[in-house]
Amino acid sequence: MRVFLVEDSPLLRGRVEAIVASIPGAESVGHAAGADEAIAAIPSSRADVVVLDLQLEQGSGFDVMRALRESAPRLRFYVLTNFAHEAYRRKAQELGARGFFDKSREVDLLREALAAESG
Repeated sequence: MRVFLVEDSPLLRGRVEAIVASIPGAESVGHAAGADEAIAAIPSSRADVVVLDLQLEQGSGFDVMRALRESAPRLRFYVLTNFAHEAYRRKAQELGARGFFDKSREVDLLREALAAESG
């Protein structure tokens, strides 16, 4: 499973990359700090899964999902955010997110979801 990370915090990006590296069959294939950068880079990365934050240096994770859900329908999105409000969760699900996780409490649940994806 090829994972692309959209996260503007280098510290958290490193943490999620370590999580991906700990999952058999999973590999990190790139990262971006902003929506435009992610939208440009994800297709060429041949990612299967995108883990993304909602608040980015430029744009939002919602922008990334909107831009790619039709052009890359096989991408599987997982949101990891500090803004784990129910309205954001619903919006992410409407845009096709398979999972929605709170950065402060649910990083382990993200790992479990990615491990299940990896098979």
